[in-house]
Amino acid sequence: MPIVQIESWPIEKEKKPLLIKKITDVFTEMGIPAQAVTVLIHETSLDNWGSGGEQHSVKFKDLKR
Repeated sequence: MPIVQIESWPIEKEKKPLLIKKITDVFTEMGIPAQAVTVLIHETSLDNWGSGGEQHSVKFKDLKR
C-alpha cells in the first residue's frame, strides 16, 4: 500500500483531483491497484515556508498563483 505525501504551497482545489489521479496512475502502471494508493497533500502557506533566509511570500511575491 503506497502512501505518497506531497509538501507544497497551496494548490488550487480544481487541480487536486488530476494531481491525485496522475500520481495514482504511476502505481497502477506498475500493477498496484488504485484502491491501494493513498495520496496526502500537505499545503503550507508561503508565509510559513522559507529558503535562503527569506519567506517565500516575499521571495516569490511576483509569482503568478
